Amino acid sequence: MIRNWIFGGLAIVFGLATVAEGGSVLLGSRSATAATGNFVPLVLWVNFLSGFFYVLAGTAILMARPSGLFLARGLAVVLLVLFGYFIFYVLLGGAWETRTLGAMILRLSFWAAVALLVKPRSKAARTA
Repeated sequence: MIRNWIFGGLAIVFGLATVAEGGSVLLGSRSATAATGNFVPLVLWVNFLSGFFYVLAGTAILMARPSGLFLARGLAVVLLVLFGYFIFYVLLGGAWETRTLGAMILRLSFWAAVALLVKPRSKAARTA
């Protein structure tokens, strides 16, 4: 299934980029943190940790395993809840960056699409 290859590959690349970027801010120098601007700590931590699950999900999707779909759905739910938290944080007057909103929309849209469009192989096809 070509769709699984596309989404699986994108998920792995997206996950590696997420871990690298989030890690550079959270675990990097003060200058890297300062260049980020007004980041929301919970959003940054959840996105950083989710990056590892993006790679796991992408690998499972490439292999057409049911766990890939399970992880994609879980990630979509986690990101939806996180997006709700972010909106609440902004409405309460918390400092934030416009790019955070864009990144949240991109992540949520990607994982919602994966959760809806990826097809795992049937158990019979996996054992054949």
